[in-house]
Amino acid sequence: MSIKDKDLQCREIITKAVCGKGRKFSQVSHTVTPPHAPTSILGAWIINNQYESAKSSDGIEVLGTYDINIWYSYDKNTKTDVAKESVSYVDVVPLTYLDKKHKAGSVEVSADATQEPNCVEASVSAEGKSVIIRVEREFSVEMIAETKVCIVVCNGGCDDHGDKHYDFDASSSQDYDDLDPEIFDEELA
Repeated sequence: MSIKDKDLQCREIITKAVCGKGRKFSQVSHTVTPPHAPTSILGAWIINNQYESAKSSDGIEVLGTYDINIWYSYDKNTKTDVAKESVSYVDVVPLTYLDKKHKAGSVEVSADATQEPNCVEASVSAEGKSVIIRVEREFSVEMIAETKVCIVVCNGGCDDHGDKHYDFDASSSQDYDDLDPEIFDEELA
């Protein structure tokens, strides 16, 4: 069956669809001042990352918090301690793809951390009283909304039975001859 252009019709339907997408990579620095002047950094971790997303005029805002834990030595490398600090952040992710024909009141946004916040460098500051942490993170965002899409409608409907093969071979009943009916009775009991 061939379909000619004159047989095709278009129809608008309303559906939920991805109407915007974006991605943002960030590098930020935080300064943490431990209770003791650090001599050296033994380790630094970012934990407990929690975030949510909200629509903004510039794209999608990712609002979150995480904890910075720094294991450091002090008193000329004779003692160690762990400094902890909670940090709040806001990343505005611009939408690189945006379908502006969506219904404004139906917008839902979501964010996924494609790279969880991670400490890539930790060093003692020049004055020797604090620690400078460099953190990398990346978010991918989507905006879903109701929108109109145009679809092609075939007048005769869809004939999807022509490409299927059915096997109704009667000789296949021999496959069941070797079954023990008592096994089924035991399982049903």
